[in-house]
Amino acid sequence: MPILEANNVTKEYQMGSEEVHALAGVSVAIEPGEFVAILGTSGSGKSTLLNLFGGLDRPTSGEISFNGKSLAPLSSREMSRYRLRSIGMIFQSFNLIPTMTARQNVSLALAFAGMKQTERQQRSKELLERVGLSARVDHRPAELSGGEQQRVSIARALANDPQVLLADEPTGNLDSARAAELLELLKTMQRDGKTIVMVTHDQELASRFADRIIKLKDGKLAE
Repeated sequence: MPILEANNVTKEYQMGSEEVHALAGVSVAIEPGEFVAILGTSGSGKSTLLNLFGGLDRPTSGEISFNGKSLAPLSSREMSRYRLRSIGMIFQSFNLIPTMTARQNVSLALAFAGMKQTERQQRSKELLERVGLSARVDHRPAELSGGEQQRVSIARALANDPQVLLADEPTGNLDSARAAELLELLKTMQRDGKTIVMVTHDQELASRFADRIIKLKDGKLAE
């Protein structure tokens, strides 16, 4: 059974007086343990699809399912729980809180899940060690390189042990060497049993690291 599935999904937005068709009848199935890259140019609908998988948005029509169950009936609270427990999100812009240390940024995700402070301290330290930042746990984002900041965001995404990691252009702000290091890290997470879905416009990185590439063009699947 697919862990994530989009079935004939459309997404339309209103931008001023213009109606934007971001997705037009897209059907995609992601199997457990896969590393899938969603490839396409800007405006192809790839980030829209990722946001629907992540429960950050809902489709105009069609259905998104997780482990065979539709997300459509979920209330706002249930959708928040889905995002907290089942999905880890990694963003191009890192989305770290600048006044907090690496450990505090990771710990915050654990706090949302209701973990006690002493446990949060230990778990956030372990997660940062796992992504190779054991010497940087008390550094703030401004004191970290782009690659290190993205590693903090991966540790944060792993905080509540989600089954799926959704990465939206995770290497967009990194040079090619740091980008390759980061994707090696995501491959390690895949070997640990995580399903990875990565949006990218970088064909070379997608071909090198993903098991499968899904191409989108103008909101539709492209061959």
